[in-house]
Amino acid sequence: MSNKKYKIEHDRENCIACGACAVLAPDFWILSKEDGKADVVNSVKTDDGYEHLDMEDKDFPINKDAADACPVNVIHILDKETKKRII
Repeated sequence: MSNKKYKIEHDRENCIACGACAVLAPDFWILSKEDGKADVVNSVKTDDGYEHLDMEDKDFPINKDAADACPVNVIHILDKETKKRII
């Protein structure tokens, strides 16, 4: 059984490049050298502008902090089992 219970969902198109996520969780978030917007490290990008990454339980708190710090609410964490947004 996988311990990757959560999924990060990032609405990159609406990111304003404030950098809070990269400061709080640098192992998961980086700022693009091209446009300054945040990117989820090793994420899967979809045509609709979203980035997705499965996340282990131990990484939930730091990514919750990143989501909570986002001033435009473009970082979401989903429960993979229920497919519902937690944040």
